[in-house]
Amino acid sequence: MDLRKPIFDGQFYSADFQELDEQIKNSFFDKNGPGDLPITKRSKKIFGIVSPHAGYSFSGPCMAWAYKEIAESEFPETYIILGTSHSGFNGTLLKNYQTPFGTLKTDKYLGQQLIKELPFFQENELAHRTEHSIEVQLPFLQFVSRENLKNLQILPIIINYKLDQIQELVEVLSKTDRKISIIVSSDFTHFGPNYGFTPFKFNIKDSLYNLDKQAISFIEKLDDKGFLEFIQNKKATICGWKSIVTAIKLVKILGCKKARLLQYYTSGDIVNDYENAVGYGSLVFE
Repeated sequence: MDLRKPIFDGQFYSADFQELDEQIKNSFFDKNGPGDLPITKRSKKIFGIVSPHAGYSFSGPCMAWAYKEIAESEFPETYIILGTSHSGFNGTLLKNYQTPFGTLKTDKYLGQQLIKELPFFQENELAHRTEHSIEVQLPFLQFVSRENLKNLQILPIIINYKLDQIQELVEVLSKTDRKISIIVSSDFTHFGPNYGFTPFKFNIKDSLYNLDKQAISFIEKLDDKGFLEFIQNKKATICGWKSIVTAIKLVKILGCKKARLLQYYTSGDIVNDYENAVGYGSLVFE
């Protein structure tokens, strides 16, 4: 079978089945996590989530908040995972994904539909070969879907398209006959000399929180135009901003009324050092 094999197991998350299972469980019970595992009753209706994508020791507890919402919501036919482009590429992948938890099916039918309808939209294995933003979401998704793994499928898309192409993609996706849920993989502000972004020198923790809270306020209001202006005006270093814009546009068409912040903290809070720090936020579209 032609598989996209895991590349970041043993780095961002454990490569061992049992250790990975414990790592994710511990994320739910961490002081920065939701405090308990998801309940099994899938009674909520959501349109998707925003989830960070750092190593689980950093962003795992924040991810747990978002995946608790996934676990307690109606099970879709396909999770569309909008990844961040760290290498400048974009495109989908129609291979199945492998993780330490097993194989995860890709919705090849929907992927081929998009390729057929959108001239710019192509399968691009190179875009996915060394990209971690989608891969690190998958064990969490499998963990909270364990009662229905045989029906679990994804469509992974790395978003680095132009804004007019994003609009076209959104319009086609909004008309699919698939029941879909959106997973946006994005960290928030990357601050410090390592990231070439030092807009403040004092009260860094509070300033970082305030900057990201401004960005998050636009997402909560589903204000993609305001969010875009914020990115441009602040020269913001939110790595998945294009994926966030794509999701906001799409979920609004699908009937979403708002997004809600579930958890926010920074890598600086974990190591108590803010010289270089990244913001992690989990939100739910509902």
